[in-house]
Amino acid sequence: MIELADMVRELRKQLTAALTEGDGEILRFEPGPVEIEASIAVTREAGGDAKVRLWVVDAGANGKYAQAETQRVTLTLTPKAVPADGGVPQTVLIAGDEVDGER
Repeated sequence: MIELADMVRELRKQLTAALTEGDGEILRFEPGPVEIEASIAVTREAGGDAKVRLWVVDAGANGKYAQAETQRVTLTLTPKAVPADGGVPQTVLIAGDEVDGER
């Protein structure tokens, strides 16, 4: 399992890599909303600093987390580039090669 935040962080890294690789390319793409659907296990840690954690689980692993609440969630994210100087976020153009198993 990975935390939901880690999944979104990796998505951000992959989109940033595609943006960087697209520099100078003739064909680039403006991203629309990015929709992610995942099964999430919700767990609560015990102790003084108890936290609720959201974990992305493999579809076949749902039975392993019978004690945890599992739900399907869909996130819709709209990529924007924020300039390093903190200026106004802008729509970005991305490009990249197809990755094995990508649909």
